[in-house]
Amino acid sequence: MNTSSTQSERLAATGPWKTALKGLARDHAARLAGLGLFLIILACLMAPLYASHIAHTDPFRANVAGSIMLDGREVDLMQPNDNPLHLGLSPIGPTWQARYLLGADSQGRDIAARLLYGGRNSLLIASASAVLCLALATVIGIAAGFLGGVTDAVLSRLMDIMWAVPVYLFAICLSIVTITTGLHLGPFTLEGNSLLVPVMIIALVYVPYAARPVRARVMSLKTAEFVTAARCLGVPRWRIVLVDILPNISDTLVVLAPLVMAMALLTESALSFLSIGVQAPASSWGTMIQDGEGLIYTRPMVAMAPGVAIASVVLCLNILGDSFRDCLDPRGTRGEP
Repeated sequence: MNTSSTQSERLAATGPWKTALKGLARDHAARLAGLGLFLIILACLMAPLYASHIAHTDPFRANVAGSIMLDGREVDLMQPNDNPLHLGLSPIGPTWQARYLLGADSQGRDIAARLLYGGRNSLLIASASAVLCLALATVIGIAAGFLGGVTDAVLSRLMDIMWAVPVYLFAICLSIVTITTGLHLGPFTLEGNSLLVPVMIIALVYVPYAARPVRARVMSLKTAEFVTAARCLGVPRWRIVLVDILPNISDTLVVLAPLVMAMALLTESALSFLSIGVQAPASSWGTMIQDGEGLIYTRPMVAMAPGVAIASVVLCLNILGDSFRDCLDPRGTRGEP
């Protein structure tokens, strides 16, 4: 028996999730990426504890006239600019202490605390968007690939139309409309400042990118011997889809999940930076970058901190996605010349 057959049988016996986890355990880069992502998520979840028990600040309340104690002396949060005339005020820079660890923003709010709170919203939107996107892509991909005919033609052309529109242009157009009028889904209405609005928009714009590989996988499975045998035995279509097709496309979904989440995080940050994503008083890493745009030359940490956080999460997700792909490759090409 050749290596390809052995790898395929091993994958079928253990399942994609167990196979992926075993592969991650052997991949040093993937383990570091997984650990880094876990620590970032854990830190964001601990945001309330950090703000109340360590920083002792309210990251959502302006504190322009506030001050803190540094090296035994009281220092104003807003400092005169370093220009010759000392005109205007700039927020205090990083103190590297418990309070205002990374400094303050233009409204005197603690950057470190806002970074953790913003990460909660950014990661929540990215993960929820990825889940919703993959769910829609699975339904569309299975319907197009398994049913074929007119269904496949209509869904494929619809995906082609969505694919032809640039992602960010599509997302910006949808965001502008939903922020001004809200989102109406039958008896349900979502306000423009709801976090569910960017979740649904981002999930929708990335459906074509996930539906295509799912459809291709379903089309290859449709001609497999076990599916043909089930049809000959008179097994209903819905049972074939649930028992034979869906479990065998889970490896494709596992590989797509971290990559779609990374793209969703970047899109959410871009929309929030343009003020058409997360709306005040909520914050995200994108809104923090927008807040620091005017301070990039005087207090770059305001924009750099969320930028580094976004880049770190995307890097971890990309490494995990590549590792999942290598682990779940049924051809066993990993490590081969």
